[in-house]
Amino acid sequence: MLGTLKPQPADKILQLMGQYKADPRTDKIDLGVGVYKDATGLTPVMRAIKAAEKQLWEVEKTKSYTGLAGEPEFNAALSTLVLGDAAAGGRLSSVATPGGTGACRQAFELIRMASPEATVWVSDPTWPNHLSILKYLGMPVQPYRYFDSDTRAVDFGAMMADLTAAKPGDVVLLHGCCHNPTGANLTLPEWAEVAALLEKTGAVPMIDIAYQGFGDGLEEDAAGVRLIASRLPEVLIAASCSKNFGIYRERTGALMALSDPAKQEVTQGTLAFLNRQNYSFPPDHGARLVTMILNDPALRADWQAELEEVRRGMLTLREQLAKELQVLSGSDRFGFIAQHRGMFSRLGASPEQVERLKTEHGIYMVGDSRLNIAGLNATTVPILARAIIDVGI
Repeated sequence: MLGTLKPQPADKILQLMGQYKADPRTDKIDLGVGVYKDATGLTPVMRAIKAAEKQLWEVEKTKSYTGLAGEPEFNAALSTLVLGDAAAGGRLSSVATPGGTGACRQAFELIRMASPEATVWVSDPTWPNHLSILKYLGMPVQPYRYFDSDTRAVDFGAMMADLTAAKPGDVVLLHGCCHNPTGANLTLPEWAEVAALLEKTGAVPMIDIAYQGFGDGLEEDAAGVRLIASRLPEVLIAASCSKNFGIYRERTGALMALSDPAKQEVTQGTLAFLNRQNYSFPPDHGARLVTMILNDPALRADWQAELEEVRRGMLTLREQLAKELQVLSGSDRFGFIAQHRGMFSRLGASPEQVERLKTEHGIYMVGDSRLNIAGLNATTVPILARAIIDVGI
C-alpha cells in the first residue's frame, strides 16, 4: 500500500529554513520564518505566560480530557477578546482548536459539510497554507485581487470588483489584520464597504485573525472583524494565540461561528462533532494559560503591556528601514514599509532579486519577497537596506 505513495511538494518556508541553517556565514539574516523574534533572535516566553504556568503548576490536579469543544471559559474569554460584544444575542458557537491552522481546517471542513458546492474566495496573495488545505480538501477556490504590486497597497477597487461575482452561499476569506504575506490592510471604511457587498451578494465571510495586537492595537486590530460580525447573519472566524501570546508550540486557537440563534445549538454540535472526527479533544495547556491571563486583571495588564512593547518594536523597525531606504534610494518608493502592519511586508522584488539577496548577502526571505520585520534589529536594518539597493529592488 505505502509503495503507491508519491512525494508531496516540499513546504517552501521549511526548505528555506533548512538552507539558512546550512549556510556557514556568521552574518546571515533570517527574514523568512513567520515567527516573532526579539532583538537577540529569540522567540521569548512572555512574562504573563511564565507567571500563569507557575500558578497552574501549583493548582492543576489532573491531565484528564477536556471537553470536545475545549473549556467553556477559554472559548468565552477568547471570543470576547476578538469579538467584544459584537456576538450578542445567542449567535455564537465556538470550539478550541490546535492553533489557528486547526481553526482554519475545521472552518473549511464545516463549509464543505454545510455547502459542498460553495466556492471559497481567497485574496491574491494569501497565506499559502490556506490554499494548500483547500486543495487537499478538494474545495472550489477562486482568487480575488488584493495587492497592488506597484503601490504595495491594497487594490481595493479591484478587490471589490472581483467579489461582486461571489454567489449566495460562497465564502469570502478575509484577513482580520496584519495581512499575510503583504502587510497591507483594509481601512475600517473599507471593511464597511466589504460588509455592504457581502450583504448584497449573500456570500459568507470567513475571517482569519492570527495577529491581533501586532498591528495598531488589540481593539483596533479587531475592529473590522467586529464590524462584519455585527452586520452579517453568518460569519466564521479562525483565531490564533500563537503570536500575541507567544505560544506557538502550544497550538492554541479557536473556531467561532455566528449563526441565527435558532441554529446555534446545531452549529455548536456540528463544531464539536468535527473536533471529534479530527482529533477528539483539543489541546488544553495553552488554552488554559490564555484563559488565566485574560481573566486575571494583573496577568492581563502585564500581557497587554508586553504585547504593546512587541507591537511598538516592530513599528520602530519599519520606520527605521523605510528611512534608511529613503536615504539610500533618494526616493519615497519604500514608504509602504512604514505603512504596513504586523510582521510581514512584501517588497515587490523579483525571484531573481530575492535569490541575489540570499546568495550575495546572506539575507533569507520567501521567494515572493515577503520579509519578516521581526527578524530584524537596529543593527541589521542598515545591512538589509544596503542589500535591497544593491540588488536593484
